Amino acid sequence: MKIVTICGAGIGSSGILKVNAEKALAALGLSAEVVAADVASVREVSEDANVILTSQEFVEAIGSTYAEVIVIRNHFDQTEITAAVEKSLGDPTAP
Repeated sequence: MKIVTICGAGIGSSGILKVNAEKALAALGLSAEVVAADVASVREVSEDANVILTSQEFVEAIGSTYAEVIVIRNHFDQTEITAAVEKSLGDPTAP
C-alpha cells in the first residue's frame, strides 16, 4: 500500500501530512509506504498510490487518478487523519 501526501512545494504541509499519516498507520497497526511530494510531480509519484492526502486547493491539480483522493482540512488533527486512513486502508470487513 502507498499513501502520497501532496502540497505546493513538497516540503511543508505534505511533510506534516506524511508524519501524521505514518502515526495513523502505526496507531491502526497498518503498513504502507508514505511519500511527500509537490503538486508538480503528483502524476509520477502517485502512479501506484492507493491514497492521496492533500488540501482542497490541490485536488484539481491532481487530476484523474486511480488513487483515492482525500481532502484533509486540518493537517494537525491526528483524529481526522487517522479516521481518513482507517476508512481508506483499514479492515474492509469493518463497518
